[in-house]
Amino acid sequence: LHETYIIAQGQDSILIIDQHAAHERLTYEKLLSALAANGPATHLLLLPELVTLSAADTRVLARRAADLKTFGLVIDLFGQNTIAVREVPALLVKADIKRLMTDLAETLRAFGDTVLLKDKIKDVCARMACHGSIRAGRTLTVPEMNALLRQIEACGTSGQCIHGRPTYIELNLNDI
Repeated sequence: LHETYIIAQGQDSILIIDQHAAHERLTYEKLLSALAANGPATHLLLLPELVTLSAADTRVLARRAADLKTFGLVIDLFGQNTIAVREVPALLVKADIKRLMTDLAETLRAFGDTVLLKDKIKDVCARMACHGSIRAGRTLTVPEMNALLRQIEACGTSGQCIHGRPTYIELNLNDI
């Protein structure tokens, strides 16, 4: 529905699922699990993604490059205001890399240099999950919708996205 919602039939209800919010929650949980179990699988980019940023954003990302590597992001300084993204977590292979790097730089600036990223794992994973998830406006195939619904059923924390929005709304037939 509107390339944003999936309508599904429950036992005695109708479910309206926000495809981005639901996928974001699932991606977030997978990232946290992967980090807890030796780090995420990464995807080596055939050609590095060059991202031009402000000088401040470039500096903060370059300073945190070793920390970001533990999250599956391999970056290098590539000129004064450019970051070369060489590897990304496999879960984020379709993410908007420029937007991800801009948001991560903003998040890292807010933390300051004294904060250890391992103490802010959830914040960093939340940013990465948001950018690596199915977007509103993308038409999903029936198999993709079914796969997303099965994953939601299996995830115990799928009721809200990482920003607090509900991932689905259930309308009971009696209420309708």
